[in-house]
Amino acid sequence: MWQKIELYIISLFWLFALLFINKVPYCFCANWDFVGWRSLLTQHIVVSISILFMLTAGFFYFRFNYQIIEGATNLPVKITKVENYNFESVTFLATYIIPLVSFDLDFNLDANRNLFMLFCVLFLIGWIYIKTNLFYTNPTLATLGFHIYKINTLKQEGIIVIVRGKVRTDDWLLCKPISDNIFYAKIKK
Repeated sequence: MWQKIELYIISLFWLFALLFINKVPYCFCANWDFVGWRSLLTQHIVVSISILFMLTAGFFYFRFNYQIIEGATNLPVKITKVENYNFESVTFLATYIIPLVSFDLDFNLDANRNLFMLFCVLFLIGWIYIKTNLFYTNPTLATLGFHIYKINTLKQEGIIVIVRGKVRTDDWLLCKPISDNIFYAKIKK
């Protein structure tokens, strides 16, 4: 379950990067002097939260990458059929991430509750994605060279793998389960 949550937070990296880019000019005075950390943390909460979530997503990404490199130690499986599922990441990006950047966070956050609503929406989306096992639809991993495939092996059919690089029929994968039919994998050399 925790891996699913981490993957969801990783998928939100670009949302928080876009929010950061959108709000960072407010962290500078008219002559582009930095307003200071105290002001940033107390008056520019969206920028602070964006930085926190980007750092958290970065940490989770390095853990995920390490788990793929060191953790995928199950016996290798031979791919008998491959279907590309990379479109799922673009769907997540276009459906959720881009519209969420348009949240109007410039007004008084206490009065409008916009920041609270943003986090409620993010929580609900995350809950749905984790409960429906769609957490693997991850635009951040896609931009870092990971691909999503639905594959058949000699022993299993219809499993989803997240793998760095492209795979073909007759390739061998070392897999480690994340969920029932979802695995992270590395190509066996």
